[in-house]
Amino acid sequence: MGLVELRDIEIFLTLAEELHFGRTAERLHVSVARVSQAIKKQERAIGAELFARNSHSVRLTRLGEQLRDDLRQVHEGLAQTLERARQAARGKTGTLRVSLFPANIQELRRYGDTFRARHPQWELRLRMSGYQDPFAQLRNGEADILVTWLPVEEPDLTVGPVLFAEPRVLAVANDHALTRWSSVSLEAVGDFQHVALDSAPGYWFENYVPKLTPRGRAIDHAISVENLEDAFMATVLGEAVTLFPVHVRWYYPRPDITYLPVKDMAALPFGLVWLSAAENDMIRAFADVVRDLGPLAG
Repeated sequence: MGLVELRDIEIFLTLAEELHFGRTAERLHVSVARVSQAIKKQERAIGAELFARNSHSVRLTRLGEQLRDDLRQVHEGLAQTLERARQAARGKTGTLRVSLFPANIQELRRYGDTFRARHPQWELRLRMSGYQDPFAQLRNGEADILVTWLPVEEPDLTVGPVLFAEPRVLAVANDHALTRWSSVSLEAVGDFQHVALDSAPGYWFENYVPKLTPRGRAIDHAISVENLEDAFMATVLGEAVTLFPVHVRWYYPRPDITYLPVKDMAALPFGLVWLSAAENDMIRAFADVVRDLGPLAG
């Protein structure tokens, strides 16, 4: 089985989990056309449909379910074997996979550079995190460490050192009524609809977008999003206003969005989180690097 075929199997298994071509493409960092091509190729080779799909939904056929169950363990074993071979060829003995919610990669580079310098025997891989079910990637083995905002209060997860804490900004459409002001208060922000992550634990997302204003008025989390582009779209269309950490205004400047400082919200901390049962020398070493270097200066 060649590397191309292995990638096609990975696409099939991811689509079987997500049941959504767009989310599958985003998760694997490929185009939707690439996902569709891989599935059609496999269906031609097998001679039957693996997914029943229309404009509204995607679901596995009975044959697709059988293939998914048969391929999972086989794919995992092949992927691990190939990865060990790649690492051995480069003189590496392990790979640490870090998934990030924040986008300020340039500021965070010092942690990765120091880890690589201290531990040349290990490979470090960084990727941006998807919004769906944020902690699943730790629990299903897709990532070893997650960089996310805090607090995280999950019984099976360990919270490590803080990387940084940032003030908040509010993203609004350029023609939004709030753009008459140079900054906004959380009380005023409560007058408008906000985005929501349906699959996220409530307490965790509520530290990002509170449930109540300082005076106790409910904040409406009415617009469900699945990724950052969904949040930007809802903002540009005037359907929602979106709270972000301040670095987003520099990493995602847009001609159709204005970022306003939120003057009465506490800084949002970001830290390391990992699955307690999966803790290993690489995870501990990366956490030590963060502790040694300390958090980014505000």
